[in-house]
Amino acid sequence: MEKLNGALQLETRCISSLIKVFADEELLAAAVTRGSALLGESYSFQVAYRTDVLMRQLQVRVESELEQVLTVRTVELVPANMVSYHDADEYVLRSTPGLYPDALIPFDASRGLTGYPSQWRSLWITVEVPMDAKAGLFDIRIYLINDSGEQVGEETFTLEVIAAALPEQSLIHTEWFHVDCLATYYKTDVFSEYHWHLIEQYIQTAVKHGMNMILTPLFTPPLDTEIGGDRPTVQLVQVECVGDDYRFTFEKLKRWIALCDRSHVKYFEFSHLFTQWGAKHAPKVVATVDGQEKQLFGWDTDSKDSEYTEFLTLFLHELVSFIKENGLEKRVYFHLSDEPNLADMDTYRAASELIGPILEGFPIIDALSEYEFYESGLIKHPIPASNAIQPFLEHGVEGLWSYYCCAQYKLVSNRFLHMPSSRNRVLGMQLYKLKLAGFLHWGYNFWYAQFSKYPINPFQVTDAGGGFPAGDAFLVYPGAEGPIESIRLEVLTEALQDLRALELLERSTSREAVIALLEDGLEQELSFEAYPRETEWYIRKREEINRLIGEHAKAEQ
Repeated sequence: MEKLNGALQLETRCISSLIKVFADEELLAAAVTRGSALLGESYSFQVAYRTDVLMRQLQVRVESELEQVLTVRTVELVPANMVSYHDADEYVLRSTPGLYPDALIPFDASRGLTGYPSQWRSLWITVEVPMDAKAGLFDIRIYLINDSGEQVGEETFTLEVIAAALPEQSLIHTEWFHVDCLATYYKTDVFSEYHWHLIEQYIQTAVKHGMNMILTPLFTPPLDTEIGGDRPTVQLVQVECVGDDYRFTFEKLKRWIALCDRSHVKYFEFSHLFTQWGAKHAPKVVATVDGQEKQLFGWDTDSKDSEYTEFLTLFLHELVSFIKENGLEKRVYFHLSDEPNLADMDTYRAASELIGPILEGFPIIDALSEYEFYESGLIKHPIPASNAIQPFLEHGVEGLWSYYCCAQYKLVSNRFLHMPSSRNRVLGMQLYKLKLAGFLHWGYNFWYAQFSKYPINPFQVTDAGGGFPAGDAFLVYPGAEGPIESIRLEVLTEALQDLRALELLERSTSREAVIALLEDGLEQELSFEAYPRETEWYIRKREEINRLIGEHAKAEQ
């Protein structure tokens, strides 16, 4: 606590990135003033502060050798109305509506900080450790300056840079990218130059945070849409009807691929060829007919309709040729329908039997949780939910992925606003232990109400209009200059970095040794449902992992 003219003014404390600082409760988290990072890693910590009196225009000054690779952001509060389901578990921070810390806004010196009397707030400090950084200890000094130019707060965090580089991410990770939400929120035409600019910004942010696969809208993705409802057309493939024939043009898709290549995207996840929840209908497909745009297929098209199946067969043959001509054979994945259940087996089977032979050799992936789909041979690459994965694990399904969404709110890890950040951070360790090949989530930037009934302002509505627990539908907010990141996105990135660090340690030891390290002292084996509830455990465990990596790196020099 700093004093000014003998009076208490401002209190500060360095804390870890896994603490959520609420304005209306006491900060009980212990101070954390040291940490370590590997080369190529993004490391974050917080400086929490509380004032006794209203203090406006506080300035932040940073002194460190790492200053050029360091960013300062303010942790802003966002409202949450639909916080959780009525029968949620107790591993949460709160179960009440209110203001939750999440949005990370770049510090603006022209506005400064506001210290609200008796309210804890925090700064989010991120260091992007270069691959060529020198190893050693680096002090990061954070000063808070009042509007009279006097220093009223100071904290020092020491970051150790370890001379070992994070390996490239092997996990395939996708968070579904909704390009129509960009056009709607920013009020621009779909695939206008401004829209393309936004698409690139948001893809770059996604890749920076470990998303190496991008949902690619061949046709408007039939996702999260009310049955019979509509979403803005975001079709990359241009279709022209010429008599009874179809002509396909891939110029927009080429531009999309070039943009993704510039952004270092590794994989393309082609949008679903049939509607969500059972493959009962065709997605929305528009075409140019006699010089006019016309919808050819949609909700009124049965998935088994001969006209659609003939169209789809012709299209996929041409798409496969395009893929081969552009050397994309190892980079593309396909979807049939999202989240079918056993009652949809017949329509899903029809879709699988139609598409499978055409796409022979290309992976078809779908989020579905009944083992019978895999057992019956309808899909070779299932993506079961994290709370339904056990039968797939027991049967040794190769190359298994998993996902979670709003329905995974009991026991398993997730990232809703009311959950502790450790419940988000554990994912990387779980993915390592279960040896999963991929992870999927549906909401990178879904800024509509549930079923896409109307657009929302993500800064005001974090629960899809009461449709999902707050924090499920998006990881980024729409800033005036591009994407604004969230605590949940940064912690998810830390989880993926944990996974990469574990893989690095395995290279110098063994998988068995790494798992033994993870589970040392735990009462149960690590799984999607069993994992430590103590926040500090994750900080200590990662430091232990880093220490061992550093020792092996020195021994190899």
